[in-house]
Amino acid sequence: MKSITIKGSQRESVGKVATKALRNAGKVPCVLYGGDKPIHFSVEEFSFRDLVYTPNAHTAVIELENGQTFEAVLQDIQFHPVTDSIYHVDFYQLFKDKPVTMDIPVILEGNSPGVRNGGRLLFRKRKLTIKALPDLLPDSITVNISKLRIGGTISVESLLSEDYSILHPDNTSVVQVKASRTSVADDSEDEEEEGAEAPAAEATEAAEATE
Repeated sequence: MKSITIKGSQRESVGKVATKALRNAGKVPCVLYGGDKPIHFSVEEFSFRDLVYTPNAHTAVIELENGQTFEAVLQDIQFHPVTDSIYHVDFYQLFKDKPVTMDIPVILEGNSPGVRNGGRLLFRKRKLTIKALPDLLPDSITVNISKLRIGGTISVESLLSEDYSILHPDNTSVVQVKASRTSVADDSEDEEEEGAEAPAAEATEAAEATE
């Protein structure tokens, strides 16, 4: 998974006055959890552009002015209720031997025959919550819909992996195609099956005729 570098300054004071002064200066108060003790620091708000304002999942490399570096994931983010500016960010420190929980985007691949026949594609889960070791975190989870027909569903059960655990019930629907008023019968597969059975049926009829 791609990492985004975040450069910050460790905070010596975490009181309300100091926090307000940081925000007035265009900086975001942050806290890193998961280590021996929480680490308070601040980051320029524009530094979050590639980490927050993107549909992709990334880890973060936090570089502090004192030379300390930490690998982390974004755990929680708060926005100002009026301006929508970033108000506060919590990070969780990563360790190579400790699994971490993270929301991973789902990417659809292929063209659904059900949609081509007028069905409605319902993308139920655009992100899936997974648990994995940091080195095994995927950038995304790809779902191939090239065989998804009208009435068909792709659930979590078909996306299971040895690299990570998906923290949703196996029967959770990720994507499905439902019939619509403009959809037509999606019977191409049935026709192929009937065609495959025809020679056997003809052979049976021929055998009966010779008896």
